[in-house]
Amino acid sequence: MLAPVPGNQALPVTPPAPPLPRTRSGSVPSGATNRQVPPPDGGSRVVEVDGGMVVGRVRAMASMITVQALGRPGMPVPRSAGWHRAGSSPGQALDRAAATTDGNTAARTADGTVVEAVERALDIFETVAATCTRFDPTSPLMVANADPGRWHGLPEVCASAIAEAYAAYLRTDGRFDPRVLEDLVGLGYTASLSFAAGAASAPGARARRRLVPPPWQPRFRGRGQVHLGGRPVDLGGIGKGLAVRWAAEALRAVSDDHLVEAGGDCTCGGHAPDGGPWRVGVEDPSGGGDPIAVLGLTDTSCATSSVRLRRWRAGDRVVHHLIDPRTGLPGGPGMAAVTVVATDPAEAEVWSKVLFLAGRSAIAAEAARRRIAALWVATDGTLGCSEPMERHLVWRA
Repeated sequence: MLAPVPGNQALPVTPPAPPLPRTRSGSVPSGATNRQVPPPDGGSRVVEVDGGMVVGRVRAMASMITVQALGRPGMPVPRSAGWHRAGSSPGQALDRAAATTDGNTAARTADGTVVEAVERALDIFETVAATCTRFDPTSPLMVANADPGRWHGLPEVCASAIAEAYAAYLRTDGRFDPRVLEDLVGLGYTASLSFAAGAASAPGARARRRLVPPPWQPRFRGRGQVHLGGRPVDLGGIGKGLAVRWAAEALRAVSDDHLVEAGGDCTCGGHAPDGGPWRVGVEDPSGGGDPIAVLGLTDTSCATSSVRLRRWRAGDRVVHHLIDPRTGLPGGPGMAAVTVVATDPAEAEVWSKVLFLAGRSAIAAEAARRRIAALWVATDGTLGCSEPMERHLVWRA
């Protein structure tokens, strides 16, 4: 879906993909919320794990993992991010019916290799969150960020994420640039900023325009050796997409049919339990309960960049977390949300942000030029769609 873009020849030598973390146990983690759709004929099994409810893993990014282990006879479709049923009204687009069992039952009935793969996928999310977070000053990323002008030996997961971010920087001609950490902190977006109450505020922060930074030139050598190039980086968005990618690789070892979703980034392997594509609802950025569109996805991924939640008041100005790397200020004039479909979840994450920052006046032309499958919502509620996205649409408002 994404046309080749300049810069591939200049990509750095990317460290090998991080090894999948070893499973500590062969059972579903204690405290997990598990939903199992009972197989109508004793054949297919679907296990869903809500990672946000796993005891000791509340910081992990996984919000849903679904694995279909054996075949796919006709059976109810478990809830993922949502789906639309042909002929239904928008208000009926999300079907939330799913049978539930406790963790012990799920562990007994699911194939042991499937449960182990789910555990490994959750471990991947936890590892990425621990090594690449900017909210923990002792994380490997923040240790490197504290002195970005020298070499650091980093865990492979973190080094790989930085190399992937640099590759994305080159592919997008610098429109994706993770060197916005200082800008976010200057706007008050630190660990102390809470969005739970819905009215976050950083009274002492100010939005300040800065000069365009020089080209980013990180360096890589050996195994996990990284030089950030002089400025700290934020891996939040692309880190989440990479976690989804690596978790899906763990699940693919036991089943072609699986779904991984983490905070708007989603990869859909194979088919849903009904034999059709996974149906994913695109959230209304204005906060409405109905989706603005429903996508049908098979062996592909999607990601959404939105300012519905991550917005706050910095001094006397309302700001958000999607920073234009050219100015250091929140970007995307006139935009509320952008959803991109791509074969890789990290790629979808990158381009959803780049298109958002293009702003309402330029997003259509940019999506067309890059041949990106994109759906976007303007601040006035206007819905736009690129031609490559049309084939993924099951329904749109």
